[in-house]
Amino acid sequence: MSERLEIGQKVTGIYKTGKYIGEITEVKPERYVVRVLAVVKHPQQGDLHQAKSVHVPFFHERRALAYREQTNVPNVYVKPYDGPVPEYKESLKKALEEQKQTLVADGSDWAKQSIEILNRLEEDYFKHN
Repeated sequence: MSERLEIGQKVTGIYKTGKYIGEITEVKPERYVVRVLAVVKHPQQGDLHQAKSVHVPFFHERRALAYREQTNVPNVYVKPYDGPVPEYKESLKKALEEQKQTLVADGSDWAKQSIEILNRLEEDYFKHN
């Protein structure tokens, strides 16, 4: 049995292949509602059911959850967090860069298509800076 977390508690949560730092705003029987404060890992691009394949009907673009966006996260994917919370935009930049470096090292067609999408998302995320 996992420990029960409380409203206001800082946590990490995994949502659709992305990982975030946030705070719990609501406790439900099988889920927590988490308000996003920072990005740890940017969501993976492409079809989650055919991971790392470009030969799919639709190659999905997945944006990171926005600052203070709230999402339902199953209890098993939420863990307590007690470190400093990085600033959202800086954490997003870092998560994007780390993912792009991993994809460059991969070098597959899937990785190349993912990098193209991440480059477009990056332009959109930071166009006002």
